[in-house]
Amino acid sequence: MIPWLIFAVIVVPLAIAAFARAHASSRAVERLADADPATRARTEAEFAEAEAYQERWREEQRAERERKRMP
Repeated sequence: MIPWLIFAVIVVPLAIAAFARAHASSRAVERLADADPATRARTEAEFAEAEAYQERWREEQRAERERKRMP
């Protein structure tokens, strides 16, 4: 009896919360897909900027590793 009670009190609410979170996440993606062209363009520009920054950071890290390896 106790394991079923624990299951009902802990696992079921966690499963419901996970489902609600996944549903909210998918709705956010749908809202982005329905966004106007200006918003979509701004989002794509932000992603491009973030990717460029990430690539610069990787190059800096590679250079730093090379500098540290060279005695």
